[in-house]
Amino acid sequence: MMVKQITSTLISLALALPLLAQDDLLAGLEAEQADQKTLVDATFKGTRLINGHSIETRKQGVMDFIIAHRFGTIDGGAYELFGLDNALVRIGLEYALNDRLYAGAGRSSFEKTYDGFVKYRLLRQSTGKGSVPLSATWLSSMALKTLKDPTYDLQFTDKLAFTHQLLLARKFNNGLSLQLMPTWVHRNLIGETDLNNDILALGMGGRIKLSQRVALCAEYYYQFQHLNENTQNALAIGVDIETGGHVFQLQFTNATSMVPKGFVSETTNDFFKGEIHFGFNVSRTFQLN
Repeated sequence: MMVKQITSTLISLALALPLLAQDDLLAGLEAEQADQKTLVDATFKGTRLINGHSIETRKQGVMDFIIAHRFGTIDGGAYELFGLDNALVRIGLEYALNDRLYAGAGRSSFEKTYDGFVKYRLLRQSTGKGSVPLSATWLSSMALKTLKDPTYDLQFTDKLAFTHQLLLARKFNNGLSLQLMPTWVHRNLIGETDLNNDILALGMGGRIKLSQRVALCAEYYYQFQHLNENTQNALAIGVDIETGGHVFQLQFTNATSMVPKGFVSETTNDFFKGEIHFGFNVSRTFQLN
């Protein structure tokens, strides 16, 4: 009987030792991970939330080719094929100089506008030792409207407008990311009915993942000062679809312009009156080095 008890005790100890060793190993790994700083990635699918920029940039050496379309308003009905008879397009090319610095340029058919921008990642959300709770990216962009106006003899500098944004975002989990966008738009020249050269706005938006490759996005810009009495706050709702090297962004928005100074401060359509444009962005990336 005594031999049987001793044998049973030894077997129990033999079975428990590996479990104790495993617990020690897991505790060690957890302690090691707590001492390491891990960057949070993929807060958003692409460099655009919908109309505006996200905090995302590309990795060094990646070039991004973006084509964006905005069609006419869907309240044109079947005669206008719900806006598809009228299309505006922006073609852009962007490049990551390093993992933090990202720049690009484009040309829009809307008001024959040329634009360029620079983004720089100030902070990256991280976990572990010295963690940072959110990501921060600075964006500065310039737009040049080249649409001819026979009424005025405009100088080159009169046609320029500038936008500066601080993009703040947090990825709460794999399914939810939110972003705030304090924004300043400056126009060198304003029209006779315009009130302000400078427009301050606060953008807000986010993304909810519906599946591994599909996400629902929303974006809204509230203007503290309006350019004139006709301008509206820009609202957009979209769906992101990722297919390998492509990101398709389908959207409904009351904004016509596809550059920051335009959709933040010059939107005139009322989303809730059905003055909504269907549009999409298509992004294709290339690794150059």
